Amino acid sequence: MLKRNISYAALFLILSSGVIACTPKSAAYKNKKEEVHNPATQTIPEEAKDLLGRWDLVVEKDGKQVPSWIEIKLSGFNTLVGSWVGDSGSQRPISHIKLENGKFSFTIPPQWEGVAGDIQITGELATGKLTGTISSDKGKSYTYTGEKAPYLNRTQEVAWGNPITLFNGTDLTGWKPSSEDNQWEVKDGILTNKKAGANLISDQKFEDFKLEAEFRYAEGGNSGIYLRGRYELQIEDSPKDKHPGALYFGGIYGFIAPNAMVTLGAGEWQKYEVTLVGRLVTVVANGKTIIANQEIPGITGGALDSKEGEPGPIYLQGDHAPIEFRKLVITPAK
Repeated sequence: MLKRNISYAALFLILSSGVIACTPKSAAYKNKKEEVHNPATQTIPEEAKDLLGRWDLVVEKDGKQVPSWIEIKLSGFNTLVGSWVGDSGSQRPISHIKLENGKFSFTIPPQWEGVAGDIQITGELATGKLTGTISSDKGKSYTYTGEKAPYLNRTQEVAWGNPITLFNGTDLTGWKPSSEDNQWEVKDGILTNKKAGANLISDQKFEDFKLEAEFRYAEGGNSGIYLRGRYELQIEDSPKDKHPGALYFGGIYGFIAPNAMVTLGAGEWQKYEVTLVGRLVTVVANGKTIIANQEIPGITGGALDSKEGEPGPIYLQGDHAPIEFRKLVITPAK
């Protein structure tokens, strides 16, 4: 019995010493002031503040001017991150933008470029504009310039004009191919490209509008409708059981995912009803609203240009696979 009491006493002393030892630490922890993590009250580093935002880029590439885009954001207290869009492919996240002595740099892994190594991008801000270079692992380097992208906010309710029939059901009047490799034709009242070739661009340009498009694709089909020639609404033979995504049927390519996969599948006539006001887009696909008044951050890969503040055409992607259209009607804002 004495032995057991001694054991209990020892245990009591051990537990008591633990409580005493922990008490000051717990009190100190409770009294410690917590750091506030509130983006609205972030203090932006002085050297980075003018870089933050979205930039429309023009790249001098092989004798041509091609569009690009970048968004630079502050993550936490000091880390710069963002997104980048090249002249092809989708927007890609930038995990870290280094900024030293007024010059920034970051790397982007290859996507559809067919290069083995990362793409290196450098730049700096001077007199309100970006300048820099884009270099690949193949030793090619291209210069670019950039201006702040416009907000495109609309302050008044939109008044709609009269509908315009873009496709007359007979010929290519009102359209022009993007290159000499034109595969577009009209057959039995259907606008189609026989095989991959040129894209098709409307002669007219538009700012805010509503667009109705009825289309059909074959198995494995891949195309798109570029709004203002800059923002691709994806047309793709996406499996019906695939989770919706920004690269699949009904997405604004790489930026906005639809809320449901509503494709009817290959060989079926389908319908997009699109409203674009400023940067805000609504997409109704086959009778279901899949994107509701969402902001398009910037141009998508394959855009005609990066002049987001200007009106632009409707352009139909024809460089991937055959696609058919039987109706293209646009109602511009007054």
